[in-house]
Amino acid sequence: MVGWENMELKDRKCIPCEDKNVAPMTREEALSYTPMVSEWNLSEDTKEISRTWMFPGFAQAMIFVNAVADIAEETGHHPDIYIWYNKVELKLSTHSIKGLSENDFIVAAKIDAL
Repeated sequence: MVGWENMELKDRKCIPCEDKNVAPMTREEALSYTPMVSEWNLSEDTKEISRTWMFPGFAQAMIFVNAVADIAEETGHHPDIYIWYNKVELKLSTHSIKGLSENDFIVAAKIDAL
């Protein structure tokens, strides 16, 4: 899309990439996106990004997880969610291409904006 490269990640829309011919991001491509979601960690194999949050208690953690679920449904791109009482870990990867796509970084930026 023309002009999207100037738009903040959180304002972009996810584009379906169910096509198995779409290649996952290279490490260099992924590293070019990481400054835009600097709290997220890029895995060594470049297949996912992850981030962990701590909350005062379970109720606050669940409020956050429900807000993440709303973003996931709105974008059609769903993170893996792990919950331990007041700790939440999210992992983003584009499963259909077995690696990262711009969608992962878009969803990460939308979550960061919560």
